[in-house]
Amino acid sequence: MNWDRNEDFLPLLLVMGGRDKYRHIGSLRDVAEALIIAWPSDDGEEYMGAIKACLEAIHGRVPAKEARIALIRAAEEAGIPVITVVH
Repeated sequence: MNWDRNEDFLPLLLVMGGRDKYRHIGSLRDVAEALIIAWPSDDGEEYMGAIKACLEAIHGRVPAKEARIALIRAAEEAGIPVITVVH
């Protein structure tokens, strides 16, 4: 799977602190960067699940939407507000 591709991934915004308060997530690359670079903690069951789901989706073993769902659960665990778009 191309992890920069956006058509299978419904975008969302993470409301994080710091310079980049609103972090747009529109692809698996964005998920990976948020989890590895911008995440406030590298601990937590949901965080580890999101890392695993992202890697699985990048390798095409699970759909991108599973990584998105895992990211939302990790954000809830970390107290990061999520703004989603409903179609």
